[in-house]
Amino acid sequence: MTQENKMGTMPVNRLLVTMSLPMVISMLVQAMYNIVDSIFVSMISQSALTAVSMAFPVQNLIIAVSAGTCVGVNALLSRSLGEHNQKNADSAAANGVFLAFLGFVAFALFGLFGSRLFFESQTDNQEIIRLGTQYLQICCIFSMGIFGEMMFERILQSTGRTIYSMITQGTGAIINIILDPILIFGLIGFPRMGIQGAAAATVFGQIVAMLLALMFNATKNHDVTIRFKGFTPNGRTIRLIYAVGVPSIIMQSNGPVIRNIYSVGAPSIILNSIGSVMTFGMNKILIAFSETAVAVFGVYFKLQSFIFMPIFGLNNGMIPIVAYNYGARSKKRIMATVRMSIYIAVGIMLIGLVVFQLFTRDLLMMFQADENMLAIGVPALRIISLSFLFAGYCIIVGSVFQALGNGVYSLIVSIARQLVCILPLAYFFAREFGLHAVWYSIPIAEITSVILSTILFRKIYLEKIKVLD
Repeated sequence: MTQENKMGTMPVNRLLVTMSLPMVISMLVQAMYNIVDSIFVSMISQSALTAVSMAFPVQNLIIAVSAGTCVGVNALLSRSLGEHNQKNADSAAANGVFLAFLGFVAFALFGLFGSRLFFESQTDNQEIIRLGTQYLQICCIFSMGIFGEMMFERILQSTGRTIYSMITQGTGAIINIILDPILIFGLIGFPRMGIQGAAAATVFGQIVAMLLALMFNATKNHDVTIRFKGFTPNGRTIRLIYAVGVPSIIMQSNGPVIRNIYSVGAPSIILNSIGSVMTFGMNKILIAFSETAVAVFGVYFKLQSFIFMPIFGLNNGMIPIVAYNYGARSKKRIMATVRMSIYIAVGIMLIGLVVFQLFTRDLLMMFQADENMLAIGVPALRIISLSFLFAGYCIIVGSVFQALGNGVYSLIVSIARQLVCILPLAYFFAREFGLHAVWYSIPIAEITSVILSTILFRKIYLEKIKVLD
């Protein structure tokens, strides 16, 4: 490379805004389509809304596997560019695309053979099982869209071309929003597909976004070339990836590259997957009270995405900057990026807290909430949103761990928060105090996350950041 990448030269504040703003915008659009999707589903029936809420752990797991792989690729690719190692950068991209394909295959098989069993493990309501199976099968069988979209977008982000990621994500989300009512309710000559229409609109938008991201990588991304020459996968490797929880990947020619990807990516996959386990466990606890409680929890996840998605967009811009400057050994630029990211994230979360506290009923009414849903949902959203006070800081610090190759630290924090704190506390509160108390498990767990994140950040600062320059 004859010219230094902007991630090593542009003023940090300007760079972070330039890198992150397109991603924040696209994430907001994605959050909007998640909300709109659930609003239209709620118009079908509350059973349909509950079914979509119960499907969320699997959808989140799809994102977990994809995002975890992407985090590993993103960090390795950006670090390689910072070190001016073009061969490793190109190899990381090619291996990432292959691993994304493997993820799609695994979930397509689950969609075909496991969807109904998944719902039967949560409820005996046949209507919810029927609707949920229909929805989840489509999301899984056509998951090549989300896997491909995320991977090609992260390759763009790794080289600082976040504007193209904004275009691809925004286009996919807008297509989803437009198609939702058309396919769900059978408008302008289309058949009425109900809950299947919601799923079809989602996957079609993802596939279009994938194709756009592929095109932009081929025509606009000159820092990375995706090559598959000499790349030979083997069947044993594929079985190991999905038979073992922590992928141990060996390729005949590029095994070390994939292992480097997953030294960051595997903890990230597990980290995000823990969210699916937590949601599944919470749904099991909540359905003992009522299906409405499950629907409320699902609505919360849709609504909070509008607050969290901008921070995830900020992360997407921050991670390659931190990784690149770690490769370039610039302590000053790393810390300046981290500080500004924390300030922005905390500010966004404070705004979200105010909205959830003041406009709770209005938020729930978007989902056709009846008096029973309001009675459960209003206190639930107000209590859970107290966690926003701490979440912004924890998200940023966790992404710093990933950018520096210590994804296992994020994993430790996530396990402590979701499995050690949330689920046991929710179970205990449910048994001893009732449904109202269950929601307090989330803000209590977030306090634990703050303490642990701070301890681990100090450790990684002393070990990896302080010694630079």
